[in-house]
Amino acid sequence: MIIASVAIYYASAGFRKDSFYNRLNNKARSSGMLILDATKIDAALVRKIERNNPDKLFDEKIIILNFADNVVYSTDDSSEIVITPAILKQIRNGNKVYYRQDRYEVLGTLYYTKYNRIVVLAAAIDVEGFEHLEKLRLILILVCSISIFVFLIAGWFYSDRALKPISDVVNKVEEITITSLNLRLNEGNGTDEIGRLAKTFNRMLERLEKSFAMQKDFIANASHELRTPLTSISGQLDVLLMKDRSIDEYKAAVSSVLDDTRALIDLSNRLLLIARTSAEGPLNYRKNIRVDEIIWQAREELLRYNPLYKINIVMGESFTDMDQMIVGGDEYLLKVAMANIIDNGCKYSNDHRVNITLEHKVAHIEIVVEDQGIGIPEKDIHKVFQPFYRGTNAHPVRGSGIGLQLVNQIVTNYHGKVFLLSVEGKGTKVTVELPNKNMLENFSS
Repeated sequence: MIIASVAIYYASAGFRKDSFYNRLNNKARSSGMLILDATKIDAALVRKIERNNPDKLFDEKIIILNFADNVVYSTDDSSEIVITPAILKQIRNGNKVYYRQDRYEVLGTLYYTKYNRIVVLAAAIDVEGFEHLEKLRLILILVCSISIFVFLIAGWFYSDRALKPISDVVNKVEEITITSLNLRLNEGNGTDEIGRLAKTFNRMLERLEKSFAMQKDFIANASHELRTPLTSISGQLDVLLMKDRSIDEYKAAVSSVLDDTRALIDLSNRLLLIARTSAEGPLNYRKNIRVDEIIWQAREELLRYNPLYKINIVMGESFTDMDQMIVGGDEYLLKVAMANIIDNGCKYSNDHRVNITLEHKVAHIEIVVEDQGIGIPEKDIHKVFQPFYRGTNAHPVRGSGIGLQLVNQIVTNYHGKVFLLSVEGKGTKVTVELPNKNMLENFSS
């Protein structure tokens, strides 16, 4: 408002000045033409004409000088208008000169014919223009002051209402702590900026609540799983130290402790892998890996420690080029995922046999691992990907319950999918879909 008022005032002042100088210019022009057209200068006649002019300005003064800079006509009886040589020189050079002298505004210009060159100076006081400017200044000050006062009241009222949703969000957020992650912000209509902010924050709270719940369950389950082999090792060593034993008994006890230690190491490694895949997400997208080589490496490692396993690998006819077997990812993590699936199939089958089939699809590579084992009860299928959960019929077989959860985490990190189809007593079919290299690059970009 202040800037606008100042701009209006100075624009009006400029318009007043231009308008008044135009009137002075017209006055100087009419007086000059009258002199130039007269064959003989009659000052009394010119005065009479100017006196009866309806467009006469307030306290108007007209001064006319001939080619020798002598005053040939003047209405400035009191000599209030001072004409300096510098001003005359500018006018003689053909320039129009505008300047102020006390209250007077003066315009000087040059008129000439073939035989005569005269300088005309017109001066007057723009009383009416300055009165209008003064009134305008007063109006603008009043309007600006009243408007600013109204804006202040309205701004205070409406800003309080506008900022209230943000204050509510801040107050609600301050109530949310690690023990109250179930609380949510009011999303309002959910369409304005505050609603979208609250909705985004609620989604973040949902992820945090889920992460904290998973972390809590993970810590509880991990503590339990780690305590079991440690308690077994401690108990066996305590019993072993109670009395002297034979060499065979020492060997049997040490062998049992060694098995528990290996199980503990395996569990620790799996826990570290889960933590790594959960924290880092997808890794090494640009490293090209052949799926068939990963599976063959996993097969060799499993057979090295479990010679009774029977692992058959079949390449589907859909592969027409070796490049179709390439995916992008972390070689070690993908090998761990496939080894877990194959190990589960062999471990829970009476004949320790699994059949692996690889097929090429348009956007992904499909890996199917089938066994004829004990299967998974229908009520447990949707839970087997949870950490430390084992099917009700799997307890006779030693395991940690985190293999499938680790598989799902690794495959999901690479935008893949894991499907599980199982019938209790007949076997299980695990299907892994991994995006091919081109599709994975689209995800990463």
